[in-house]
Amino acid sequence: MNADEKENIRLMLHQKIAKSQKKIIAYQEMAQPIKPENSIGRLSRMDAINNKSVVEAALRRAQANLAALKASLDQIDQEGFGLCKKCSRPIPAGRIVLTPESPYCVHCAN
Repeated sequence: MNADEKENIRLMLHQKIAKSQKKIIAYQEMAQPIKPENSIGRLSRMDAINNKSVVEAALRRAQANLAALKASLDQIDQEGFGLCKKCSRPIPAGRIVLTPESPYCVHCAN
């Protein structure tokens, strides 16, 4: 992988990190508990509790993805970055950005 490709990947990773951070902030705001003094009906409260748990799961996934993106960004200058850990073939830049937690090419990941 040449320097231009790495720079493009670095740029894409920075963009994905910024988007992930915005998502996390939005999820954190949506995951706030419903205060008991809010007068909503029993069914509405149950629906809000269910929605809160869905948002919390999305928040956990977004946080894990952010950690993987940051780890990829930290590893970008290391030797062997962008090469499959199994077959040593280059991993396409799009795959690195979409699934930064995977050290394998599409073929080896299956």
